[in-house]
Amino acid sequence: MKKIEAIIRPGKLEDIKEALSKFGIHGMTVTQVMGCGLQKGRKEIYRGTEYNINLLPKVKVEVVIKDKYVDEVIKIISEAARTGEVGDGKIFVYNIENAVRVRTGDSGEDAV
Repeated sequence: MKKIEAIIRPGKLEDIKEALSKFGIHGMTVTQVMGCGLQKGRKEIYRGTEYNINLLPKVKVEVVIKDKYVDEVIKIISEAARTGEVGDGKIFVYNIENAVRVRTGDSGEDAV
């Protein structure tokens, strides 16, 4: 099993949820986060004073899937999240040793 973690623009969340749902993935965890990368934040002026805002609002989407779907899910998320501008986000892939569904006690891929 793999965990795919995508850090994306907040405005792209609905596109990603819809694309993953069409693929048959309905379970996910979504968290509002702050971060920066190549985008390096932005400058804002408040009451005549300029401020650097280094951390920008992002959304983290996490899904755990079977190994055989990794490439397809990465492609789906990439295409749904892409605007072509700096700040579109990143996708990380982690190995998952085990998963347990609390309600039934199912473990491994059966829990996903």
